[in-house]
Amino acid sequence: MSENAAPGLISELKLAVPWGHIAAKAWGSLQGPPVLCLHGWLDNASSFDRLIPLLPQDFYYVAMDFGGHGLSSHYSPGVPYYLQTFVSEIRRVVAALKWNRFSILGHSFGGVVGGMFFCTFPEMVDKLILLDTPLFLLESDEMENLLTYKRRAIEHVLQVEASQEPSHVFSLKQLLQRLLKSNSHLSEECGELLLQRGTTKVATGLVLNRDQRLAWAENSIDFISRELCAHSIRKLQAHVLLIKAVHGYFDSRQNYSEKESLSFMIDTMKSTLKEFQFVEVPGNHCVHMSEPQHVASIISSFLQCTHMLPAQL
Repeated sequence: MSENAAPGLISELKLAVPWGHIAAKAWGSLQGPPVLCLHGWLDNASSFDRLIPLLPQDFYYVAMDFGGHGLSSHYSPGVPYYLQTFVSEIRRVVAALKWNRFSILGHSFGGVVGGMFFCTFPEMVDKLILLDTPLFLLESDEMENLLTYKRRAIEHVLQVEASQEPSHVFSLKQLLQRLLKSNSHLSEECGELLLQRGTTKVATGLVLNRDQRLAWAENSIDFISRELCAHSIRKLQAHVLLIKAVHGYFDSRQNYSEKESLSFMIDTMKSTLKEFQFVEVPGNHCVHMSEPQHVASIISSFLQCTHMLPAQL
């Protein structure tokens, strides 16, 4: 194990896919109940390095790098990154791991992807833990921008492919400054943690590992109607835990409709699911990295509990 390895890490994994490999890291007991950990947009598996060592070690945790992120292969030229392709990555990973049923721990965009997998393959998911993320992204005033997003995604991919620019080389200080400037919720320590896995050292400095085609999250997301959201929630068969940070994603947004959409999903899950728990914790959008102790005990109790507590608000 390297000196930068996370406490309790037992192995680095490399799982074959048609375009290369999906990289992942594992903690805990191989014989324990499996938990798949899904990181946020442009993050990587190291975002769980500070949380997982605080969770029960009789579970088996696998944190994967989505395609184009961290140490995973980039998609083949001409292939875009869509929400559905990230969902299919999960299916490929669990097939390679020979998991028939497992739990999902997803942060932000990882929770959206995990939630969509959950609805697509409900019989495979035991428990779903959402860290400062909605289960779905609902139609709202974003519908006005949806076609713009789709157009920009296509144009962006074409521009990146046409440019053929070599990867830019940076110093660690430069990359850290860029990362913290665009992610005000990240501390310097957490930024360095993500860059350990998110960069490769070359002769003159560091290059980012992530695919240049990954620019804006909205290029890869899908919005659904409230009717489809409610229908999908009724199909859920797993226990669901939603942890919202007091100063998290939705509290930093000025868009009222997004906050209202979150309320709609919480109310729908409360009224529909027999086993749903909602908890609000102090911290920001990356509370699982910056202050993992605020969520570790909640997640631990949820994973170990066989009889769910009633929904909380």
